[in-house]
Amino acid sequence: MKLIKTWAAAGVALLAALPAWADLTVGISLPLTGPASGLGIPMQNYFKLWPQTVAGEKLKVIILDDATDPTKGVQNARRFVTEDKVDIIIGSAATPVAIPMADVAAESGTVQLAASPAGLPPGKDAWTFRLPQSTTVMAFAMLNLMRKQNIKTVGFLGYTDAYGEQWLKEFTPLAEKNGIKVIAAERFARSDTSVTAQALKLVAANPDAMLIVASGSGAAMPQKAIVERGYKGKVYQTHAAATRDLMRIGGKDVEGTYVASGPAVVGELLPDSHPSKPLALDFVAKYEKAYGAGSRNQFAGHAYDALIVLEKAVPVALKTAKPGTKEFRAALRDAIETMGRTVFAHGIMNWTKDDHWGYTTKTGVMLKVVNSDWAYED
Repeated sequence: MKLIKTWAAAGVALLAALPAWADLTVGISLPLTGPASGLGIPMQNYFKLWPQTVAGEKLKVIILDDATDPTKGVQNARRFVTEDKVDIIIGSAATPVAIPMADVAAESGTVQLAASPAGLPPGKDAWTFRLPQSTTVMAFAMLNLMRKQNIKTVGFLGYTDAYGEQWLKEFTPLAEKNGIKVIAAERFARSDTSVTAQALKLVAANPDAMLIVASGSGAAMPQKAIVERGYKGKVYQTHAAATRDLMRIGGKDVEGTYVASGPAVVGELLPDSHPSKPLALDFVAKYEKAYGAGSRNQFAGHAYDALIVLEKAVPVALKTAKPGTKEFRAALRDAIETMGRTVFAHGIMNWTKDDHWGYTTKTGVMLKVVNSDWAYED
Protein backbone atom coordinates (compact mmCIF):
# COMPACT_ATOMS: atom_id res chain seq x y z
CA MET A 1 0.00 0.00 0.00
CA LYS A 2 2.87 2.34 0.84
CA LEU A 3 4.40 1.70 -2.61
CA ILE A 4 1.09 2.51 -4.30
CA LYS A 5 0.83 5.76 -2.35
CA THR A 6 4.41 6.64 -3.34
CA TRP A 7 3.70 6.09 -7.03
CA ALA A 8 0.46 8.07 -6.76
CA ALA A 9 2.29 10.97 -5.15
CA ALA A 10 4.94 10.83 -7.85
CA GLY A 11 2.25 10.88 -10.53
CA VAL A 12 0.64 13.97 -9.04
CA ALA A 13 4.01 15.69 -8.86
CA LEU A 14 4.72 14.83 -12.49
CA LEU A 15 1.36 16.21 -13.62
CA ALA A 16 1.98 19.38 -11.67
CA ALA A 17 5.32 19.80 -13.43
CA LEU A 18 3.78 19.51 -16.89
CA PRO A 19 2.75 22.74 -18.71
CA ALA A 20 -0.93 23.64 -18.35
CA TRP A 21 -3.01 23.06 -21.45
CA ALA A 22 -5.61 25.75 -22.08
CA ASP A 23 -8.39 26.10 -24.61
CA LEU A 24 -7.91 28.43 -27.54
CA THR A 25 -10.57 30.97 -26.58
CA VAL A 26 -12.24 33.26 -29.13
CA GLY A 27 -14.53 36.09 -28.02
CA ILE A 28 -16.97 37.22 -30.71
CA SER A 29 -19.15 40.34 -30.45
CA LEU A 30 -21.79 40.67 -33.16
CA PRO A 31 -24.90 42.78 -33.82
CA LEU A 32 -27.43 39.99 -33.41
CA THR A 33 -30.13 42.58 -32.71
CA GLY A 34 -30.48 46.22 -33.70
CA PRO A 35 -30.03 47.90 -37.11
CA ALA A 36 -27.00 45.82 -38.14
CA SER A 37 -28.43 42.42 -37.19
CA GLY A 38 -28.56 41.48 -40.87
CA LEU A 39 -24.76 41.43 -40.79
CA GLY A 40 -24.21 39.76 -37.44
CA ILE A 41 -26.67 36.88 -37.69
CA PRO A 42 -25.13 35.34 -40.86
CA MET A 43 -21.69 35.55 -39.24
CA GLN A 44 -22.99 33.78 -36.15
CA ASN A 45 -24.46 31.13 -38.44
CA TYR A 46 -21.06 30.35 -39.92
CA PHE A 47 -19.27 30.42 -36.57
CA LYS A 48 -21.58 27.57 -35.58
CA LEU A 49 -19.99 25.54 -38.39
CA TRP A 50 -16.45 25.96 -37.06
CA PRO A 51 -14.55 22.82 -36.00
CA GLN A 52 -13.99 21.90 -32.35
CA THR A 53 -10.21 22.20 -32.60
CA VAL A 54 -7.61 24.33 -34.36
CA ALA A 55 -3.98 23.18 -34.62
CA GLY A 56 -4.70 20.46 -32.05
CA GLU A 57 -6.04 22.96 -29.50
CA LYS A 58 -9.62 22.75 -28.26
CA LEU A 59 -11.56 25.71 -29.60
CA LYS A 60 -13.78 27.61 -27.17
CA VAL A 61 -16.03 30.15 -28.88
CA ILE A 62 -17.99 32.76 -26.92
CA ILE A 63 -20.53 34.80 -28.92
CA LEU A 64 -22.19 37.88 -27.41
CA ASP A 65 -24.76 40.28 -28.86
CA ASP A 66 -23.63 43.91 -29.02
CA ALA A 67 -27.06 45.03 -30.30
CA THR A 68 -25.37 47.42 -32.78
CA ASP A 69 -24.52 49.56 -29.73
CA PRO A 70 -20.94 50.87 -29.28
CA THR A 71 -21.29 50.90 -25.48
CA LYS A 72 -22.41 47.28 -25.45
CA GLY A 73 -19.61 46.31 -27.82
CA VAL A 74 -17.02 47.81 -25.47
CA GLN A 75 -18.64 46.01 -22.51
CA ASN A 76 -18.41 42.73 -24.42
CA ALA A 77 -14.77 43.35 -25.30
CA ARG A 78 -13.90 44.16 -21.69
CA ARG A 79 -15.61 41.00 -20.51
CA PHE A 80 -13.66 38.99 -23.07
CA VAL A 81 -10.28 40.23 -21.85
CA THR A 82 -10.97 40.41 -18.10
CA GLU A 83 -13.30 37.47 -17.40
CA ASP A 84 -13.00 35.09 -20.33
CA LYS A 85 -9.26 35.66 -20.89
CA VAL A 86 -9.71 35.28 -24.65
CA ASP A 87 -6.81 34.81 -27.03
CA ILE A 88 -8.47 36.76 -29.83
CA ILE A 89 -11.48 39.03 -30.33
CA ILE A 90 -13.64 38.99 -33.45
CA GLY A 91 -16.10 41.79 -34.15
CA SER A 92 -18.07 43.80 -34.48
CA ALA A 93 -19.74 43.63 -37.89
CA ALA A 94 -21.01 47.17 -37.25
CA THR A 95 -18.33 49.80 -37.86
CA PRO A 96 -19.40 52.20 -35.05
CA VAL A 97 -19.11 49.27 -32.62
CA ALA A 98 -15.84 47.81 -33.95
CA ILE A 99 -13.98 51.13 -33.63
CA PRO A 100 -14.23 51.58 -29.83
CA MET A 101 -13.63 47.85 -29.36
CA ALA A 102 -10.21 48.44 -30.91
CA ASP A 103 -9.23 50.51 -27.87
CA VAL A 104 -9.91 47.55 -25.59
CA ALA A 105 -7.94 45.26 -27.88
CA ALA A 106 -4.95 47.61 -27.82
CA GLU A 107 -5.07 48.20 -24.06
CA SER A 108 -5.16 44.49 -23.32
CA GLY A 109 -2.73 43.38 -26.02
CA THR A 110 -5.32 41.16 -27.71
CA VAL A 111 -5.70 40.67 -31.46
CA GLN A 112 -8.98 41.95 -32.87
CA LEU A 113 -10.25 40.70 -36.20
CA ALA A 114 -12.70 43.49 -37.02
CA ALA A 115 -15.67 42.21 -39.02
CA SER A 116 -16.28 45.67 -40.47
CA PRO A 117 -14.08 48.13 -42.41
CA ALA A 118 -13.31 50.08 -39.25
CA GLY A 119 -11.27 53.19 -39.96
CA LEU A 120 -8.73 53.87 -37.21
CA PRO A 121 -6.11 56.64 -36.91
CA PRO A 122 -2.54 55.63 -37.83
CA GLY A 123 -0.99 53.64 -35.02
CA LYS A 124 -4.34 52.91 -33.36
CA ASP A 125 -4.76 49.63 -35.21
CA ALA A 126 -1.65 47.92 -33.84
CA TRP A 127 -3.79 45.01 -32.58
CA THR A 128 -6.68 45.31 -35.07
CA PHE A 129 -6.85 43.53 -38.43
CA ARG A 130 -9.83 43.96 -40.79
CA LEU A 131 -11.60 41.02 -42.38
CA PRO A 132 -13.71 43.11 -44.81
CA GLN A 133 -12.24 45.09 -47.67
CA SER A 134 -11.47 48.76 -47.10
CA THR A 135 -13.60 51.57 -48.44
CA THR A 136 -10.84 52.42 -50.92
CA VAL A 137 -10.75 48.85 -52.27
CA MET A 138 -14.51 48.76 -52.81
CA ALA A 139 -14.64 52.31 -54.17
CA PHE A 140 -12.01 51.27 -56.74
CA ALA A 141 -14.31 48.54 -58.13
CA MET A 142 -17.32 50.85 -57.98
CA LEU A 143 -15.62 53.73 -59.78
CA ASN A 144 -14.34 51.43 -62.52
CA LEU A 145 -17.94 50.50 -63.30
CA MET A 146 -19.13 54.10 -63.02
CA ARG A 147 -16.56 55.16 -65.61
CA LYS A 148 -17.71 52.42 -67.98
CA GLN A 149 -21.28 53.68 -67.56
CA ASN A 150 -20.19 57.28 -68.19
CA ILE A 151 -21.36 58.46 -64.77
CA LYS A 152 -20.34 62.08 -64.19
CA THR A 153 -22.37 63.11 -61.14
CA VAL A 154 -23.30 61.25 -57.95
CA GLY A 155 -25.72 61.89 -55.11
CA PHE A 156 -24.70 60.54 -51.70
CA LEU A 157 -27.18 59.19 -49.15
CA GLY A 158 -25.46 57.59 -46.16
CA TYR A 159 -25.34 56.97 -42.45
CA THR A 160 -24.39 59.79 -40.08
CA ASP A 161 -22.03 57.43 -38.25
CA ALA A 162 -18.44 56.32 -38.83
CA TYR A 163 -19.32 54.03 -41.75
CA GLY A 164 -21.11 56.76 -43.68
CA GLU A 165 -18.49 59.36 -42.84
CA GLN A 166 -15.69 57.07 -43.98
CA TRP A 167 -17.33 56.45 -47.35
CA LEU A 168 -18.05 60.13 -48.01
CA LYS A 169 -14.56 61.16 -46.96
CA GLU A 170 -12.76 58.54 -49.06
CA PHE A 171 -15.11 58.23 -52.04
CA THR A 172 -15.33 61.96 -52.84
CA PRO A 173 -11.64 62.58 -53.72
CA LEU A 174 -11.33 59.22 -55.48
CA ALA A 175 -14.37 60.05 -57.58
CA GLU A 176 -12.95 63.46 -58.52
CA LYS A 177 -9.76 61.78 -59.73
CA ASN A 178 -11.98 59.73 -62.02
CA GLY A 179 -13.85 62.75 -63.37
CA ILE A 180 -16.92 62.12 -61.20
CA LYS A 181 -18.35 64.74 -58.84
CA VAL A 182 -20.50 64.30 -55.73
CA ILE A 183 -23.04 67.06 -56.30
CA ALA A 184 -25.30 66.45 -53.28
CA ALA A 185 -24.87 64.65 -49.96
CA GLU A 186 -27.54 63.76 -47.42
CA ARG A 187 -27.27 61.80 -44.19
CA PHE A 188 -29.52 59.73 -41.94
CA ALA A 189 -29.21 57.74 -38.70
CA ARG A 190 -29.26 53.94 -38.61
CA SER A 191 -32.37 54.07 -36.47
CA ASP A 192 -34.30 56.36 -38.85
CA THR A 193 -37.42 54.85 -40.41
CA SER A 194 -37.83 57.52 -43.11
CA VAL A 195 -35.55 59.63 -45.31
CA THR A 196 -38.27 61.50 -47.21
CA ALA A 197 -36.70 64.95 -46.86
CA GLN A 198 -33.26 63.71 -47.90
CA ALA A 199 -34.68 61.77 -50.85
CA LEU A 200 -36.56 64.80 -52.16
CA LYS A 201 -33.40 66.91 -52.13
CA LEU A 202 -31.33 64.26 -53.88
CA VAL A 203 -33.92 63.52 -56.55
CA ALA A 204 -34.19 67.27 -57.22
CA ALA A 205 -30.41 67.38 -57.76
CA ASN A 206 -30.88 64.67 -60.45
CA PRO A 207 -27.39 63.07 -60.40
CA ASP A 208 -26.44 60.39 -62.92
CA ALA A 209 -26.15 57.87 -60.06
CA MET A 210 -26.94 57.57 -56.36
CA LEU A 211 -24.53 56.06 -53.85
CA ILE A 212 -26.33 54.68 -50.80
CA VAL A 213 -24.16 53.91 -47.79
CA ALA A 214 -26.12 51.71 -45.39
CA SER A 215 -26.01 48.14 -44.17
CA GLY A 216 -28.04 44.94 -44.13
CA SER A 217 -31.79 45.38 -43.98
CA GLY A 218 -31.30 49.11 -43.45
CA ALA A 219 -29.96 49.53 -46.99
CA ALA A 220 -33.34 48.96 -48.64
CA MET A 221 -35.29 51.79 -46.99
CA PRO A 222 -33.32 54.74 -48.45
CA GLN A 223 -33.33 53.19 -51.91
CA LYS A 224 -37.09 52.67 -51.83
CA ALA A 225 -37.43 56.32 -50.80
CA ILE A 226 -35.56 57.71 -53.81
CA VAL A 227 -37.23 55.32 -56.25
CA GLU A 228 -40.70 56.15 -54.93
CA ARG A 229 -39.93 59.82 -55.52
CA GLY A 230 -39.24 59.26 -59.17
CA TYR A 231 -35.50 58.75 -59.44
CA LYS A 232 -34.64 56.92 -62.67
CA GLY A 233 -30.83 56.89 -62.60
CA LYS A 234 -28.45 54.14 -61.52
CA VAL A 235 -28.13 53.19 -57.85
CA TYR A 236 -24.99 51.88 -56.17
CA GLN A 237 -24.69 50.26 -52.74
CA THR A 238 -21.63 49.39 -50.63
CA HIS A 239 -20.39 46.02 -49.41
CA ALA A 240 -22.36 46.41 -46.16
CA ALA A 241 -25.48 45.97 -48.30
CA ALA A 242 -24.30 42.77 -49.99
CA THR A 243 -26.91 40.66 -48.22
CA ARG A 244 -30.20 39.16 -49.34
CA ASP A 245 -31.98 41.45 -46.92
CA LEU A 246 -31.54 44.15 -49.57
CA MET A 247 -33.64 42.14 -52.03
CA ARG A 248 -36.04 40.72 -49.47
CA ILE A 249 -37.03 44.13 -48.16
CA GLY A 250 -36.40 46.26 -51.25
CA GLY A 251 -38.30 44.06 -53.70
CA LYS A 252 -38.77 45.57 -57.16
CA ASP A 253 -37.31 48.90 -56.02
CA VAL A 254 -33.80 47.43 -55.80
CA GLU A 255 -33.86 45.60 -59.14
CA GLY A 256 -30.86 46.69 -61.21
CA THR A 257 -28.90 47.96 -58.19
CA TYR A 258 -25.11 47.69 -58.35
CA VAL A 259 -23.54 46.40 -55.13
CA ALA A 260 -19.85 46.21 -54.23
CA SER A 261 -18.84 42.89 -52.67
CA GLY A 262 -16.05 40.49 -52.04
CA PRO A 263 -15.92 37.44 -54.36
CA ALA A 264 -17.10 34.99 -51.68
CA VAL A 265 -20.79 35.20 -52.58
CA VAL A 266 -20.40 34.65 -56.32
CA GLY A 267 -17.92 31.77 -56.53
CA GLU A 268 -19.71 30.01 -59.38
CA LEU A 269 -19.66 33.24 -61.44
CA LEU A 270 -15.94 33.88 -61.05
CA PRO A 271 -13.55 32.94 -63.87
CA ASP A 272 -11.62 29.72 -63.23
CA SER A 273 -8.44 31.77 -63.04
CA HIS A 274 -9.65 33.69 -59.99
CA PRO A 275 -7.59 32.48 -56.99
CA SER A 276 -10.52 32.77 -54.57
CA LYS A 277 -12.91 30.68 -56.65
CA PRO A 278 -12.26 27.30 -54.93
CA LEU A 279 -12.66 28.78 -51.46
CA ALA A 280 -15.70 30.84 -52.44
CA LEU A 281 -17.35 27.69 -53.77
CA ASP A 282 -16.41 25.80 -50.60
CA PHE A 283 -17.84 28.55 -48.40
CA VAL A 284 -21.13 28.64 -50.31
CA ALA A 285 -21.45 24.84 -50.31
CA LYS A 286 -20.94 24.58 -46.55
CA TYR A 287 -23.14 27.55 -45.66
CA GLU A 288 -26.03 26.65 -47.93
CA LYS A 289 -25.93 23.00 -46.91
CA ALA A 290 -26.57 24.17 -43.36
CA TYR A 291 -28.89 27.11 -43.99
CA GLY A 292 -30.52 26.54 -47.36
CA ALA A 293 -30.07 27.46 -51.00
CA GLY A 294 -29.54 31.16 -51.61
CA SER A 295 -28.65 31.93 -47.98
CA ARG A 296 -25.03 32.90 -48.73
CA ASN A 297 -23.91 36.23 -47.32
CA GLN A 298 -20.91 38.55 -47.59
CA PHE A 299 -20.49 38.71 -43.82
CA ALA A 300 -20.81 34.97 -43.31
CA GLY A 301 -17.88 34.79 -45.74
CA HIS A 302 -15.78 36.83 -43.31
CA ALA A 303 -16.45 34.23 -40.60
CA TYR A 304 -15.20 31.58 -43.05
CA ASP A 305 -12.03 33.61 -43.65
CA ALA A 306 -11.46 34.15 -39.92
CA LEU A 307 -11.01 30.39 -39.54
CA ILE A 308 -8.36 30.45 -42.27
CA VAL A 309 -6.49 33.06 -40.23
CA LEU A 310 -6.55 30.88 -37.11
CA GLU A 311 -5.54 27.75 -38.98
CA LYS A 312 -2.50 29.52 -40.42
CA ALA A 313 -1.44 31.73 -37.50
CA VAL A 314 -2.14 29.60 -34.42
CA PRO A 315 0.42 26.84 -35.23
CA VAL A 316 3.09 29.54 -35.56
CA ALA A 317 2.12 31.23 -32.30
CA LEU A 318 2.14 27.88 -30.47
CA LYS A 319 5.86 27.62 -31.09
CA THR A 320 6.30 30.56 -28.72
CA ALA A 321 3.66 30.08 -26.01
CA LYS A 322 0.41 28.40 -25.02
CA PRO A 323 -3.08 29.91 -25.27
CA GLY A 324 -4.25 31.91 -22.31
CA THR A 325 -1.03 33.90 -21.96
CA LYS A 326 0.02 37.38 -23.02
CA GLU A 327 3.01 35.80 -24.75
CA PHE A 328 0.67 33.74 -26.94
CA ARG A 329 -1.45 36.78 -27.78
CA ALA A 330 1.65 38.72 -28.85
CA ALA A 331 2.92 35.75 -30.86
CA LEU A 332 -0.46 35.47 -32.56
CA ARG A 333 -0.31 39.10 -33.66
CA ASP A 334 3.21 38.58 -35.00
CA ALA A 335 2.10 35.43 -36.85
CA ILE A 336 -0.78 37.26 -38.53
CA GLU A 337 1.47 40.14 -39.57
CA THR A 338 3.94 37.70 -41.15
CA MET A 339 1.65 34.99 -42.54
CA GLY A 340 2.17 36.40 -46.04
CA ARG A 341 -0.01 36.07 -49.11
CA THR A 342 -3.07 34.06 -48.10
CA VAL A 343 -6.04 33.18 -50.26
CA PHE A 344 -9.40 34.00 -48.65
CA ALA A 345 -12.88 33.40 -49.99
CA HIS A 346 -13.00 37.20 -50.15
CA GLY A 347 -9.76 37.72 -52.07
CA ILE A 348 -6.02 37.69 -51.54
CA MET A 349 -4.96 38.85 -48.09
CA ASN A 350 -1.46 40.02 -47.24
CA TRP A 351 -1.37 41.70 -43.84
CA THR A 352 1.94 43.19 -42.76
CA LYS A 353 3.20 45.10 -39.73
CA ASP A 354 2.43 48.36 -41.56
CA ASP A 355 -0.80 47.28 -43.29
CA HIS A 356 -3.63 45.77 -41.26
CA TRP A 357 -6.08 46.07 -44.20
CA GLY A 358 -4.26 43.68 -46.51
CA TYR A 359 -6.44 43.53 -49.62
CA THR A 360 -5.34 44.98 -52.95
CA THR A 361 -7.52 47.38 -54.95
CA LYS A 362 -8.39 44.56 -57.34
CA THR A 363 -10.17 42.53 -54.65
CA GLY A 364 -13.67 44.00 -54.90
CA VAL A 365 -16.24 42.79 -57.41
CA MET A 366 -19.45 44.43 -58.54
CA LEU A 367 -22.74 42.58 -58.33
CA LYS A 368 -26.09 43.50 -59.84
CA VAL A 369 -29.53 42.63 -58.52
CA VAL A 370 -31.31 40.73 -61.31
CA ASN A 371 -34.60 38.95 -60.71
CA SER A 372 -34.03 39.08 -56.93
CA ASP A 373 -30.66 37.39 -57.23
CA TRP A 374 -27.01 38.33 -57.63
CA ALA A 375 -25.43 38.62 -61.06
CA TYR A 376 -21.73 39.21 -61.61
CA GLU A 377 -21.07 42.55 -63.27
CA ASP A 378 -17.74 42.38 -65.09
